[in-house]
Amino acid sequence: MSSTIDFSFATRPLVPFAHDYRHGEHQPRHYHNCAQLVHTLTGVVRVETDSGHWIVPPGRGVWLPAGVHHALQITGDVAARTLFIDPLARADLPASCQVVQVSPLLRELIVSALALPEVYPPASRAERIYELILDEIRGLDELPLRLPEPSSDALVALCRAVRARPGDRWTLENGARQINASSRTLARRFSQETGLQFSDWVRRARLMEALTRLARGDSVLSVSLELGYESQSAFSAMFRRIMGVAPSDYFPARG
Repeated sequence: MSSTIDFSFATRPLVPFAHDYRHGEHQPRHYHNCAQLVHTLTGVVRVETDSGHWIVPPGRGVWLPAGVHHALQITGDVAARTLFIDPLARADLPASCQVVQVSPLLRELIVSALALPEVYPPASRAERIYELILDEIRGLDELPLRLPEPSSDALVALCRAVRARPGDRWTLENGARQINASSRTLARRFSQETGLQFSDWVRRARLMEALTRLARGDSVLSVSLELGYESQSAFSAMFRRIMGVAPSDYFPARG
């Protein structure tokens, strides 16, 4: 059962909101009558919907179109700045859920929006800031931090097993044995249902689990070994290739 949280856009195209979450908090399934951009300053947020899972690292954001049922799981203390956006404000806003790169300009615009009045005259500073925010949202760059959910029961069970034991050796052959199918059948069905190769899905699942563990304070070395990497350097190379920085730079306090 999902609850709904509605907002009024009678006087402005978006409603900014600042909220902090404590480690371990959980928001049960709910949805909004509007689109939503959640920008995290610290901590990690896991977003769960019917179509997949997303991980939002610090400094990034997640875009949720209007009407998407979702739940949130908080890891680390999260400082979030959220924009609730009138779905009629622009016709070209993103149509699907995605984790996005938040530009320095958009980050500062969100901070400015928190201090703007609800009612403002035409051609005012407030109107220009709101319009520039909408322009910036149109150009958001998506990050590969989504785990798409398959549709068949067998592959759903396999994906749950991978998420539960991400450090296991999840080769195509091992996954095929898990569902009593051939490697060729698993490769074909997995690609059809998720849009990803099985190995890419496993790699992404490990990265998302790593972000969660690093946010709660685990060391880079322990995360590397527990997630099945042969060494810290191998894990760091994967992390840098996808995230653009080393894990020790992404979570500098974690070492």
